[in-house]
Amino acid sequence: MDNVRKNLVKEITAANRRIKSVGENGNEGVRETPLDEASAFSERTGATFLLKGEHLQRTGSFKMRGAMNKVLTLSDKDREKGIITASSGNHGMATSQAARVGGVNATIYLPQNVSPLKLKNIERLGAKTVLVPGTSVDGENAARKAAEQQGLSYVSPYADLDVIAGQGTIGLELLAQCPDLAAVYICVGGGGLISGVGSYLKAHLPDIDIIGCWPENAAAMHLCLEKGVIYDAPETDTLSDGSAGGVEQGTVTFPLCQQVIDRHVLVSEAEIARAMQEIAAHERFIIEGAAGVAVAAALKTASDYKDRKIAVVICGRNITLETFMSVINQQASGGTNA
Repeated sequence: MDNVRKNLVKEITAANRRIKSVGENGNEGVRETPLDEASAFSERTGATFLLKGEHLQRTGSFKMRGAMNKVLTLSDKDREKGIITASSGNHGMATSQAARVGGVNATIYLPQNVSPLKLKNIERLGAKTVLVPGTSVDGENAARKAAEQQGLSYVSPYADLDVIAGQGTIGLELLAQCPDLAAVYICVGGGGLISGVGSYLKAHLPDIDIIGCWPENAAAMHLCLEKGVIYDAPETDTLSDGSAGGVEQGTVTFPLCQQVIDRHVLVSEAEIARAMQEIAAHERFIIEGAAGVAVAAALKTASDYKDRKIAVVICGRNITLETFMSVINQQASGGTNA
């Protein structure tokens, strides 16, 4: 696995060059997102509290990085055939956009309870959609089976080193933007984001703390890491729908997460909702629940890094207005949303 991490760091550097300038005019590639201080949170925690704005990425989440890198690393033959993927929303939108830019036909398998906003956005980007009963894992299994039967490339949301390398370009940007980071907070679903970012940062900043963040209601990777094996961990409803879902058996992200994650922080639904409200109040950002998980975890523990610099990956903004306003209104009325 050490060799896998070393190779991954090299691939992240290559991916960064590959995904930044693509499209007919060379301007449809992945954006470098800002790293800005949230002064109110710095004052509260005593740490320099920095926000990595992946919600400002194309399609509204970090997923664009991995999807674009995967599409651009496919052979001409595979691109001609088309691709299949599965997603709870953000990866589906990102893959649809990457496929559009790369001139590739894409079919996206989604759980039936996918956000209507995300479903419409995927279809607007030109991809074909297939709704699957059950969980995100059921969708992934159905998509993999269809890809195998049709001889098409399957683009995993996280269990793919090309995808992980694309997500890892966030780590490359973070290092350039703040070379003395003490810690980075990342919401964890399948583990692709934290595997890539953590591998890159650890290679250059060995003493940095890579902090995995989960909602208490849906902490599958945390529970698997705690037990030392991948299993069907129980989950219940959470605002962090983008990170919900089980961990795929055999995924390369599991051993990577074992190596790169230094701390685990779990947060309640009330803490997620409060973090979303406070980001809106202080930064005027609309963020989705998964991003709220990382913010909540940082607000809970960033005082451990007093007088040092920490970064929080704001992983996405794709939430329906109705859901977001419900969270805000419940916070305003003193509700817990728990």
